[in-house]
Amino acid sequence: MPDSSSWRPETLAQHLGEEEYILGAVTPPIFQNSTFVFENWDQFMDATEYRGGPPYHYSRMSNPTCEAAEVKIAALEGTERCKLFVSGMAAISTTILANVKAGAHVVCVDSCYGPTKQFIQDYLPKFDVSSTYVVGEDPQEIFDACRPETTLIYLESPTSIVFRLQDLEAVGSFARSKGITTAIDNTYSSPLYQNPAKFGIDYVLHTGSKYLGGHSDLIAGAMCCSQEKMETFTMTELPVLGNTLGPFQAWLVLRTLRTLHLKIKAIEQTANTVAAWLKTRPEVEQVFHVGLDDHPQKCLRDKQMSGSTGLLSFVPKDQRRESVRAMTEAMRLYRIGVSWGGHESLVVPLEFQALDWPEKKWVVRLYNGLEHPEDLIADLDQAFAKAK
Repeated sequence: MPDSSSWRPETLAQHLGEEEYILGAVTPPIFQNSTFVFENWDQFMDATEYRGGPPYHYSRMSNPTCEAAEVKIAALEGTERCKLFVSGMAAISTTILANVKAGAHVVCVDSCYGPTKQFIQDYLPKFDVSSTYVVGEDPQEIFDACRPETTLIYLESPTSIVFRLQDLEAVGSFARSKGITTAIDNTYSSPLYQNPAKFGIDYVLHTGSKYLGGHSDLIAGAMCCSQEKMETFTMTELPVLGNTLGPFQAWLVLRTLRTLHLKIKAIEQTANTVAAWLKTRPEVEQVFHVGLDDHPQKCLRDKQMSGSTGLLSFVPKDQRRESVRAMTEAMRLYRIGVSWGGHESLVVPLEFQALDWPEKKWVVRLYNGLEHPEDLIADLDQAFAKAK
């Protein structure tokens, strides 16, 4: 097996986890089986009690195809381990559950992914877990929100819709000094453009239907962490929650990882072009995009991130519902649809209110895919004209 310690991300994505070609096949086979059998009693006991021996016994726990993808993602994120889940929300909710208990308290950024906020705000109180929400741009605000019973700080940097950043190094350092666990949704950046673990964040999470999937044909999630935390998870939540990913979906993730570095650069360039154009338009009040030269947190962005990706949003000057509807329905290349990260461009109109906004505003979120940027700009231009 070759030494992979000096490999760059592009090379890791091609080879790590599948260095040995089975029967000469350059892509690994799909181990589409639920059960693995053993030669004897000792092998069975060692495997099922996690004492070494054969690494697989039941695909709900681990599977060779899943493991190949997990090894790649962990290496790209700079963590020791990764576990794939049936969805991003499965990875997120499972990680949160693993780090709270009755009477615990969670600090969370306010503009995180909607279902994540719903889970923390509406579901966890059933188990006597409370929460506090912060804007998160000032790390002191996060520190001040913590209590003696705080067990988890949940981050999303950049956040959904308005793409605000948190200072990962400052939060990670503070949390470790207080014995508080940190977790972050890193879906926006992918493992190629931000690695929160190197700034001291404990759990790095991804929704796999976005860049890890990349073709709008699978649902998956990923949790990346240390070996120690994964061992604890394997003995507690993993056996009983039953939400790990199947081998075929993992094989699709493997497929995408090999070309992710090419696609994400193209998507980044397109989004930057579209965002710069939107800033020149009289129909647009404000543009939210991490890749803009005048992003208000540019210095922090440059410290933590090596690039921006395809998601951005803008506030239309005309806030009438009928105008926003006419504009989004007039788009032809940007199709109305949730999710993002695939090959196709998408638009979602949202009534949104950040924690520090006095009122709700209509915000239009654009995901910029692999179409030519000039064609996307032309689509927006004609949609603006029809909305007047």
